[in-house]
Amino acid sequence: MIDENGNRRPLKTRGKKWVKKLTGILLKTNIQPDQISILGMVFAVLAAISFYLARQSGFSACFFFAAVFIQLRLLCNMMDGLIAVEGNRKSPLGDMFNEIPDRYEDIVILAAAGYASGHFVLGWVAATLAVLSAYLRAFGASLGTKQYFIGPMAKPHRMFVLTVSCLIELFMQNHGMALTLGLAIIIVGLLITDHRRRVFIARDEKEQ
Repeated sequence: MIDENGNRRPLKTRGKKWVKKLTGILLKTNIQPDQISILGMVFAVLAAISFYLARQSGFSACFFFAAVFIQLRLLCNMMDGLIAVEGNRKSPLGDMFNEIPDRYEDIVILAAAGYASGHFVLGWVAATLAVLSAYLRAFGASLGTKQYFIGPMAKPHRMFVLTVSCLIELFMQNHGMALTLGLAIIIVGLLITDHRRRVFIARDEKEQ
């Protein structure tokens, strides 16, 4: 989250004008990065609730709300780092707030998506692999390698797939099919992602 030397997730969105404007607005307030991280967890829970209601009620609009809350979660994940860096507001617990909420958010959202799809196991498999991918990145860093944010199914990628799946669900009669396919894509992508990260970490270890 802190430096630009491979230890901060590369995001083209950071350079967008609206992101810079939003960052400027937030920097004029007293909001702290840790508070934004907590807000991200709130949005993740709201996304999970939307998935639950979609499954229970069959109300298509719930998928729309799930997609919105997923994107708001990602926005918080980006803004907490920007406020910490641009505003020099990193707290002593900043690294913990930057990492731990993300893991809970992934688990809550993916498990709930599995429930909404009618295939709860798929959601938990995706959640497990997502946490493993983050673990591999952090483990590599603990060994002295760079932090590998590579995909094909890093956090922004899997949340994009899930968001698109939600929007497709809005127009489908048989709810759950798009989410099932989306989760399957996320799982296959995470298997590839986790393997790639292991390979890169092992390569760096040999070169040290």
